[in-house]
Amino acid sequence: MTTDIIEVNNFIVLIEQSNSDKEFVQKCEIDGDAVGFAFYGSGNVELEIKHNNQIKYLMNTTGLAISFFGNQKVGFAHKIAPEKPLQSISIFAKLKTIQNLPQTEKEIFENQLPELVNPKAHFVKGPTLFMTLEMQLAVQKVFNTTYTGNTRLLFLKSQVNELLAHYFALLSAEKKNELTEKDKEKLFQAKDIVSTNYSKPPTITELSKLIGLNSSKLKKNFKELFGIPVYKFIHEERLNKAYELLCRSEKTVQETAWEVGYESLSSFSNAFQKKFGSRPNEVKKQFLSNKS
Repeated sequence: MTTDIIEVNNFIVLIEQSNSDKEFVQKCEIDGDAVGFAFYGSGNVELEIKHNNQIKYLMNTTGLAISFFGNQKVGFAHKIAPEKPLQSISIFAKLKTIQNLPQTEKEIFENQLPELVNPKAHFVKGPTLFMTLEMQLAVQKVFNTTYTGNTRLLFLKSQVNELLAHYFALLSAEKKNELTEKDKEKLFQAKDIVSTNYSKPPTITELSKLIGLNSSKLKKNFKELFGIPVYKFIHEERLNKAYELLCRSEKTVQETAWEVGYESLSSFSNAFQKKFGSRPNEVKKQFLSNKS
């Protein structure tokens, strides 16, 4: 487990990455009243939250962005399982810090997250969103950067600000386009179906029949809810899975390409480099060198 802790505009930022062969728990505590955000570049991890002699569990997966309020009376713990590496960026803004922000920035927090800025409990869960493609790319840039020293710190500050701006923009757009709970359930069902069958996904027509939502509504509302078109989501799932396979399995680059649904190795390699900034053979080589 590697954890970087940096300060950006008086916000505390934790950059966590794990790639463990056995299960372990990474604990975290908040020093004072704070609004928190967590962006998961890789996940399927369990987040345990303890407060008031109660325990809550949240399952956070690749591509999720969550928000919450917490204080020193709340304990957080990521439960990291084998074959489920974690990449997460957590941002903590103390309430005092938010109150001292420039008026325009303070109003964003107050208008978009009133339940977190004016909490009524030691822990308050805020909106959970599926990250847009721009947000996912910002997260991947953080974990793939080769910058060091002050240049790296400057770069990380820019990416943290970008993530927060995208989060608030997405939250604002979602509030304007409220979907019924029934439609949301169908759309999450659609996401689960294509996440499971990313290498051989159903067509839009087949998917709409499976969830009971017409094709045009499926395409329109999927993008509104998750910030990304259906087939772009599948594309991202394929590449995320490929990255995990290259880092966690003995499969070759060619076998990985076939596993995630690419027939052309060159197409796979080009798409992979565009998303992660490295060729798949470079990632595999790094995995093998770390193993030895």
